Amino acid sequence: MTDKVKYVGAIDEGTSSARFIIFKAGTDEVVCYHQVEVPSIYPQEGWVEQDPVLIYDIVKTCIDEACTKLEKLGGSVKDIVAVGVTNQRESVIVWNRHTGEPLHNAIIWLDNRTTTTVDDLIESIPNNSKNINYLKPLCGLPLSPYFSALKLRWLRDNVPAVKKAMDHGDVMFGTIDSWLIYNLSGGPNGGLHITDVTNASRTMLMNIETLQWDPHLLKFFGLPNTILPKIVSSSEVYGQIKDTDLKGIPITACLGDQQAALVGQQCLHRGQAKATYGTGCFLLYNTGTAIVTSSHGLLTTVGYQFGKDSNPTYALEGSVAIAGVALTWLRDNLGLFESLGQVEAMARLVDNSLDVYFVPAFSGLYAPYWNQEARGVICGLSEETTSEHIVRATLESICFQVRDILDSMKKDCGIPLAKLMVDGGMTVNSLFLQLQSDLVGINVIRSKIAETTALGVALAAYRAIEPSFNIEEGLSAGEERIQHKPKISENERDMRYHKWKMAVERSIGWDTSAAATGNRDLFD
Repeated sequence: MTDKVKYVGAIDEGTSSARFIIFKAGTDEVVCYHQVEVPSIYPQEGWVEQDPVLIYDIVKTCIDEACTKLEKLGGSVKDIVAVGVTNQRESVIVWNRHTGEPLHNAIIWLDNRTTTTVDDLIESIPNNSKNINYLKPLCGLPLSPYFSALKLRWLRDNVPAVKKAMDHGDVMFGTIDSWLIYNLSGGPNGGLHITDVTNASRTMLMNIETLQWDPHLLKFFGLPNTILPKIVSSSEVYGQIKDTDLKGIPITACLGDQQAALVGQQCLHRGQAKATYGTGCFLLYNTGTAIVTSSHGLLTTVGYQFGKDSNPTYALEGSVAIAGVALTWLRDNLGLFESLGQVEAMARLVDNSLDVYFVPAFSGLYAPYWNQEARGVICGLSEETTSEHIVRATLESICFQVRDILDSMKKDCGIPLAKLMVDGGMTVNSLFLQLQSDLVGINVIRSKIAETTALGVALAAYRAIEPSFNIEEGLSAGEERIQHKPKISENERDMRYHKWKMAVERSIGWDTSAAATGNRDLFD
């Protein structure tokens, strides 16, 4: 008699879509899934919001539709033994603790409205040091519009209903994971108010060493601790689901999407790194139990913590704000092609970018520059430049930004990477991955499955109920990986990178209105 098949569900709520994926427990075998796009709202230039209620409704739809598909395939929802949640990070939601109603749209991680908030907080730093790294020893992060605390402070300063509710203790704050788990576990009727260490490490409010909310950070941002969720590990039994077709099934894992991809890519040992290419691009380098403080523009973050009594694993991270969305911009704003599926074929029509360099700094540059006054530039245009050259230069711009980060990682850790594990939507483009290998000079290895983020949290969820389960065993993820090796010379690689750095210099300080307080970057 064979053992009954068990399943694990993964809620993957990203910037552009949400999905619910059902895996065969303890494996990377996808049984079925359902995915729905999540629309964004743009109230002003540089502002990006989403409707929290719609986000949850879409997640519920994905869950119920995937469960229906499972039943049609002969499986049973009753055999789903655990569910994990992975999510877009740094995005902020505040809601009424009594009614569960949101007090404002979610402010998404890409949003740049907090530029003046950053400036005001920098001015408040003691001894007139004006250092964006002032809080880095406590939280591992520089002062930037990117992180949750800045968005939360903006809401307090600019939305009277939020300030009033905060003053009266009526507010719950959370990133997307907190919002989803709260609603799935009962909402205002006893719903869990939690976040895991990986998401908490992106708020600028958690102490990177103690893994607890830090009173000094809260004081600096002027925020009350009454609004904060409980910090939990990335893999443990939190509670049961009370909504959707998953009623009664435990939620047992929570990871920010990039940390989930680190797990899904099996980068579980010090010195391993992965890059995920989606709306943005995010590189994580596993530093083990050591907290490595970067002096070259990277972030210190929690990679994962498997169990509340286990030691956390840390990582260095480099964040690129504009990756796949740059291609969307070429389609929607410039009309260079009709479908993203045309990008690879279009870029292959030319042998090179004809010395065109595109810095897609639409709302500033993230790692390693952390320059909020940078804006996008296209350099090297000539009469011979075609749309194909610009498309190819856009692909190369992402590769160059990855080299920026990998060079910083090498400087911080002293050990160059031999290979880079990659995943995300853009990795279906083989030309792009070859360009990445050429322009960085290392082997680039693509995961067999695209859903490494969902896989990572599914593996963590299963581990919480089967402590003997070894995440590195029993997976086929390494068997059919596609490897790209560098094909250009080191001299050509360095020459082109030098031109890229010239283009970056031209993009910095372009937004003079934002630069009124002076041009700042992480190297000040």
